[in-house]
Amino acid sequence: MKLLRIDICVTLALCLSGGAAQNSAERSLPARTLPTPTTVSPELQEAIAPPWRGMASSAKLTDDQWRAFAKQFDAAGAKLTEELAQKFEVTLSERKIAGVSVYDVKPGTISPENRGRLLVHVHGGAYVFSGGKAAASEAVLMAHYGKIEVLSVDYRMPPDFPFPAALDDSVAVWKEVIKSHNAKSVGLFGTSAGGGLTLATVLKLKELKAPLPGALLAGTPWSDLTKTGDSYYTNEFVDNVLGTNDGLLDGAAHLYAGTHDLKEPLLSPVYGDLSGFPPTILISGTRDLFLSNTVRTHQKLLESGVHAELLVFEGESHAQYEIATKAPESAAAFREAGDFFNRYLAK
Repeated sequence: MKLLRIDICVTLALCLSGGAAQNSAERSLPARTLPTPTTVSPELQEAIAPPWRGMASSAKLTDDQWRAFAKQFDAAGAKLTEELAQKFEVTLSERKIAGVSVYDVKPGTISPENRGRLLVHVHGGAYVFSGGKAAASEAVLMAHYGKIEVLSVDYRMPPDFPFPAALDDSVAVWKEVIKSHNAKSVGLFGTSAGGGLTLATVLKLKELKAPLPGALLAGTPWSDLTKTGDSYYTNEFVDNVLGTNDGLLDGAAHLYAGTHDLKEPLLSPVYGDLSGFPPTILISGTRDLFLSNTVRTHQKLLESGVHAELLVFEGESHAQYEIATKAPESAAAFREAGDFFNRYLAK
């Protein structure tokens, strides 16, 4: 009877797997059509529905082509920042701290518990895009929904300033900020490349034995610049923001890294020592190309004894919570992050 039961189980497994044992390390999938999930808001459905229309071929761009592409991208980003600031009655003013361009981002209302607190923001954009006023769009959303003042860092970028320029600028601003603020009352955050830079900044501060932030938000962090992790494959072309690691994204990674190994921890923080990190919240989506980056970072933080929370949104592609700003899920993401900072930043 036991042998018969085992035979039935084996036969069923073979049938379910296509009739033959699979020893290959790879698996072919049938072509399929993805419906837009009805489990999210109509506004988010509108953002999820379109296909990805990016560049999948190898991005062999000259420095001038990178600059021209960035100029076009940044102009659109600056317009978005201005529109969001006007919509949410948030004020922006530009200045320099430690020689680095920054934006003071102040909401119309600062909650009583956040008086004296500050968030330092490092923007996304694959380390190549979102310079100038475009750098501050996410900071506007965080300031509004979190009811807290934000300092957004417009760090230097390649092709003129490859790694470690962005990291040097982030660290320089942090050192200056904590001269007038209790480090534990200051949070650090960013999304995508900004999420990776948030983590890299803390690694560098640890190395320098400098005071660390009171809490972190690493939104869908580019914590591994190599094409490593399940969702780089399972969500390829499902993510309608990034689409694929091949092409522009891989080109940007190498442009930023220069002659450095992409797996150096200050470039790909998931390979670093995350012990002693501040409490951290991470955000991703089920269609995010960087879902594995986010999950792997979350798991490593937990294994390192760090308090870490993971928030994954239904149906969202990469960083869609800061792109589809009219969707209620966007407000939910920034309110959750604001509540997290409120719980863990010193008063």
